[in-house]
Amino acid sequence: MFLQYGPETIGALLHQCSKLKAFRHGCSLHAVASKTGLSSDVIVSNHMLNIYAKCGNLGYARQLFDKMPERNLVSWSAMISGYDQVGEPLLALNLFSKMQFVPNEYIFASAISACASLLALGQGQQIHAQSLKFGYASISFVSNSLISMYMKCGQCSNALSLYDEDSELNSVTYNALITGFLDNQQPEKGFEVFRLMLRQGLVPDRFTFAGLLGICTSLENLERGSAMHCQTIKLNLHSTPLIGNLIITMYSKFNLVEEVQKVFRLIKDKDVISWNTFIAACSHCNHHERGLTAFKEMLVESCIRPDDYTFASALATCAGLASIRHGKQIHGHLMRHWPNQDVGVGNAIVNMYAKCGSIGYAYDVFYKMSHHNLVSWNTIIAGFGNHGLGRSALELFERMKAKGVMLDSVTFLGLLTACNHAGLVDEGQFYINSMESVHGIAPDIEHLSCLIDLLGRAGRLYEKISFRV
Repeated sequence: MFLQYGPETIGALLHQCSKLKAFRHGCSLHAVASKTGLSSDVIVSNHMLNIYAKCGNLGYARQLFDKMPERNLVSWSAMISGYDQVGEPLLALNLFSKMQFVPNEYIFASAISACASLLALGQGQQIHAQSLKFGYASISFVSNSLISMYMKCGQCSNALSLYDEDSELNSVTYNALITGFLDNQQPEKGFEVFRLMLRQGLVPDRFTFAGLLGICTSLENLERGSAMHCQTIKLNLHSTPLIGNLIITMYSKFNLVEEVQKVFRLIKDKDVISWNTFIAACSHCNHHERGLTAFKEMLVESCIRPDDYTFASALATCAGLASIRHGKQIHGHLMRHWPNQDVGVGNAIVNMYAKCGSIGYAYDVFYKMSHHNLVSWNTIIAGFGNHGLGRSALELFERMKAKGVMLDSVTFLGLLTACNHAGLVDEGQFYINSMESVHGIAPDIEHLSCLIDLLGRAGRLYEKISFRV
């Protein structure tokens, strides 16, 4: 029956599969096209490229692209935008550099987006110049991509110049500026852009409020955050997962657990990020029992599959409760059903056992982890230190240095705590003196408090004065 279908029919069916991301049906149609000799048709191949790209199968897409006897701008656009959307900006730019066509606006926008992901300012400026040469820079979504790229590369003045020249300002333009000012630690300018947006008569969308709520959280400004929350309610955006999750994060910064729970209840179509955000928020507000209950509800009542962050957040609640029983249950579940754990989950297991008083279990998990990062070492050092095993903590620190792991202020806080609990006065003084002179890390109030406590316990408080001098 399919033998009678021409390229237009097969193309139309493939287009529907692309819209629906119906990968298996698309592959079946591609097989039919191959048997009937239609797979060499550029329109049919382009539709198939779109299906592979939208479904994240860029390997298949590239194989098809490389075999195509004829390619047009749509073919190149599908591949370049596909690479950009799945987080392969280097491959997107590599393919862009091989183009023998003049790019269109869609290709320019994707290439500029790839530059933004890589913070490749020089290459982004070159592509900007090309888009000007061929008359595409003034097209709204190319201009918006350029604004976003310059903002991500810290070139706010360049982004504002494009904004001033843009005759087709829309909400995407303002959203790019608001998010850009947040990323560049200029939150007040983000609110200025928001006010300009309102004066232009544009209605803010969920991405606008995502940027603004991020600003309120970073500024720890509850009054503004609550005002933004009210605005989202007026526009019926508060119950969307994106906005609801951000409002939860904001309120958790102020330990407003009742507000956190109200917002969570109102979110429609909760996704895994919603559950993760709520569990983590409860833990942050020291309502660990509620966080653990939410984790159980997620497993039993929702159809949402937990991810690494879910388990890490749930383990944090167990650590907060010092509940080794629940922690062991989650660890057992992970060993049975989640063998390839992210390093963040491993760190959370180590922290849970250490906080629950089982430093032996903590070290056993640490030792068996296939990969350690800075947090892994900081966690196990702090664990040994808090259990009074100062010498073991110092040995771990030396192993950490030998492996070339970059140290931070948390590393030294764990070390000083270890020295404090084990009464290692000389070692504590040595490490705090080496922080800035050897490692370039300035001691803060926590480090100094720990040293003073260490000296006080040893009856050597006078030495704090000589240190300050």
